[in-house]
Amino acid sequence: MMQGGHYYGFHRVSHSDLPMLEAWLETPEVQKWWGDPRHELALIEEDMDNPDMVQLIGMLDGRPIAYIQHFEVHAWPQKHLQDLPQGARAVDCFIGIPSLIGKGHGAKLLAMLAKQLAAQGVRVLCIDPDPHNQRARSAYIRAGFVEHGEIETPEGPAVLMFYESPED
Repeated sequence: MMQGGHYYGFHRVSHSDLPMLEAWLETPEVQKWWGDPRHELALIEEDMDNPDMVQLIGMLDGRPIAYIQHFEVHAWPQKHLQDLPQGARAVDCFIGIPSLIGKGHGAKLLAMLAKQLAAQGVRVLCIDPDPHNQRARSAYIRAGFVEHGEIETPEGPAVLMFYESPED
């Protein structure tokens, strides 16, 4: 999809993406919010064979720049998401190229994903960034997410944010 002079798209994560994902997970910005790169890479690799997890590489002008995963919230039960309706999806994402952080690409990729999922019938998409990750929160707001307050999760505090599709 063309936006603002750039072409954005997605492709499914494959095993050939793992070295790139490992390098991205080792960047300081990603480590700050995602934690131990080896642990996260092992989780990504483990989830590759799970049909409940959709793992994508976000593309900018044909170049991979981001990791995005989404899943039905009840497939991975989390207390702070248990009251969401069936079919609601949770998303996690990061920009892997440090020089492209803060340029608006994440917001555009996430907005595109939200619209694609809405077209497939997903009515609620949620994301739960760390309250101190103001850059991510701003990007999610630009993508159409709305903040619904701070919550406590097993990983610590988070801000619950929703993208809600209009009913047909």
